[in-house]
Amino acid sequence: MLLRFPTTVPEAQECLAEEAVPIGGATLVWATWQRDGFPQQAMSLHELPEANVIGRESLGGAVVLNRVDGRVPDVLRLAAATIGTGAVRRTATVGGNIVGSALRCLLPAALVLDARARVLDADGIQETDLAEVTAKRPLLLSLHWRAPLASAYRKLPGEAGGPPPLVVAAALHADADGRDRLRVAVRDGYDVLSGSAACAADTDAEQVLRALRRQEFGDLPDEAWTTIADQVADLLSRD
Repeated sequence: MLLRFPTTVPEAQECLAEEAVPIGGATLVWATWQRDGFPQQAMSLHELPEANVIGRESLGGAVVLNRVDGRVPDVLRLAAATIGTGAVRRTATVGGNIVGSALRCLLPAALVLDARARVLDADGIQETDLAEVTAKRPLLLSLHWRAPLASAYRKLPGEAGGPPPLVVAAALHADADGRDRLRVAVRDGYDVLSGSAACAADTDAEQVLRALRRQEFGDLPDEAWTTIADQVADLLSRD
């Protein structure tokens, strides 16, 4: 297998045109390749600057999880820190988790940041939303968002061999109209549900929770709502 390391976007496009298989840390594909055979050529974005950004409002798809640190909002930093073992986090990438993983532990965090994705295809760099990223699984270059006022993340304990543990993420944003908006996302099993509520200066946690319960969160277990309530109260107290 020929592994290519493009350093510019045109080089990455050339790799795609020549059917090089995009990989991140290869943690999700290595076993499949060993079983079914290796592709003729693969492509890593490890040396592509556009895929390696880390900042207050951006995170590259090629960034390995153990590099996701205090430069990004708490919700992303905490989410990355809970994924797999230390060995996995030294290899697995942001793009691999959001695009390639069935668990998508980073997706709730990205949703509450209201992140947009920059992806690469034959026509160049395109911007799209996370729904299209998870549905079509394009080559993810980076995520971008407006920095929140505050954010929170919790992965609840799960049983070994059981369903994926519940994940709850939340972020408080300042909207353009001068009001705040609190966004919440929950991974329940393999489903990720999200919603938001406007917050005025006199809005309390109970009002926000009532607004969220009227949205498409389905029948979440009590422990999920307890965690949501804790995060809502905490984030509103920081505003």
